Amino acid sequence: MGRGKTTQEHKRRGLDFEDADLMFDGRPVTTAASRRNNEDRFVSTAEIDGKLYTVVWMWRSENQWIISFKRAGYGEERAYRQIFG
Repeated sequence: MGRGKTTQEHKRRGLDFEDADLMFDGRPVTTAASRRNNEDRFVSTAEIDGKLYTVVWMWRSENQWIISFKRAGYGEERAYRQIFG
């Protein structure tokens, strides 16, 4: 999996960037398309260790390229809970 931004942002937020890979390990996840800067991006939200996280990512060739990884916001959490409870 590719890495978009440096890990400085994630260290500031108290996140381990490597945990973003867990979003794609088969656990329940919501994903929505999000086009920005003429790029097809996706916003995925999933639960990791009892907390909801959101990752923004895109395909680059055959790899998933992570752009951002953060704790889920209110809207992202609400959408996740509507689907998975």
